[in-house]
Amino acid sequence: MSSYNNTARFSEARRVAIFGGTHGNEMSGVTLVNLWTKNGAEIQRKAVEAVPFITNPKAVEKCTRYVDTDLNRAFTPENLSAPGGNNLPYEVLRAQEINRIFGPKGSPEAYDVIFDLHNTTSNMGCTLILESSKDYFNLQMMNYIKVVLVENLFYLQMNHLIVFFYAGLEVGPQPQGVLRSNIFEAMRVILKHALDFIELFNEGVEFPPCTVEVFRVLERIDYPRDANGNIIAMVHPNLQDCDWEPLNPGDPMFQTFDGKTIHYQGSGTVYPTFINEAAYYEKQQAFITTRRETLVASAIKKA
Repeated sequence: MSSYNNTARFSEARRVAIFGGTHGNEMSGVTLVNLWTKNGAEIQRKAVEAVPFITNPKAVEKCTRYVDTDLNRAFTPENLSAPGGNNLPYEVLRAQEINRIFGPKGSPEAYDVIFDLHNTTSNMGCTLILESSKDYFNLQMMNYIKVVLVENLFYLQMNHLIVFFYAGLEVGPQPQGVLRSNIFEAMRVILKHALDFIELFNEGVEFPPCTVEVFRVLERIDYPRDANGNIIAMVHPNLQDCDWEPLNPGDPMFQTFDGKTIHYQGSGTVYPTFINEAAYYEKQQAFITTRRETLVASAIKKA
């Protein structure tokens, strides 16, 4: 990226990868990637090579989140450089292979953009994952999608360790191992508009400065537990399915199995999401709290 007269300039995004099946039981991405592998006309754009790719085929075959370890957490420098061959967990080997095919980030061989398609069991709607508040390309793409969709679209800024120029997409609610037509179509439409944006950018369209409201991750909240680590309460009915809605000090947060309410004791209003996500029980996470922020993205144009 370069900057000239407050306009950020980026190289053309000529090669785009679309990942599905990072978690093998998140069926929208799996189904779309399999569909586009058979017939990719829908995702092709002028002067853009869009490659659909099943990232975790063994997990997809078993319709399970992962085989040995979470692939979405496997792209660390330690894992990517680890020797050992077949002695490594399957997903670590897979991360190394994906890194060889599509990266590494910053290398001449790296793909320009990677979309990673996910489902969530939480009531999050359509959520785009942002790596950095200074990621003007993705911010502009998110703003473009929201303008053309004219409907709710949420942006979550997380502090993942990302190997690629990455745009994550979470769409829900959808149970694990299940395909819901409305969630499938929502993901499909967002990808269409994202690819349209890349085509316009490559054609030389300049996108003016914009503001984007995002939710920045603050804290991961676990379920109440006893001395042996067993869960002793569940998400309160007043909080269940209320992703992105304000949670104020004193609001009901959990309900114990004997009916008692545990209230939120934070110092200010937060906005919870990934509420009661099925995949996060093993990660000891009931939901995450976020705060609302407004980010400013500079104008962008092709270098």
